[in-house]
Amino acid sequence: MIKGVYTMVYSSQAEELRAFVRDKLGFPYTDTGARWLIFDLPEADMGVHPSGEDAKQSGVHDVSFYCDDVDATVTELKARGVEFIDEIADVGYGRTTHFKMPGDVRLQLYQPHYSKGPAQ
Repeated sequence: MIKGVYTMVYSSQAEELRAFVRDKLGFPYTDTGARWLIFDLPEADMGVHPSGEDAKQSGVHDVSFYCDDVDATVTELKARGVEFIDEIADVGYGRTTHFKMPGDVRLQLYQPHYSKGPAQ
């Protein structure tokens, strides 16, 4: 049975990106040797969205981080030197913003409006 999800982010500045995730985002990690860090991520969700004219093309994947309080999280991350590229905005499913990581990697941070519950 599936017990987790593994995500991969490609960057032209992999060393710097690993340091960013370790030092600025503060994720715990396992050093597998040769500077390969595997980060332990918090809980995960997966959404499935339609592709089409007003959406991304089929087969595209996105990685986003979510939190309980986007204002407090943005303040904390800015204090660690994280650069945000837009203001917090309500986009329906939650309050979102985006930040930059080394190698021109951009990720969404959001505070969801939805609550998770047991499977129906």
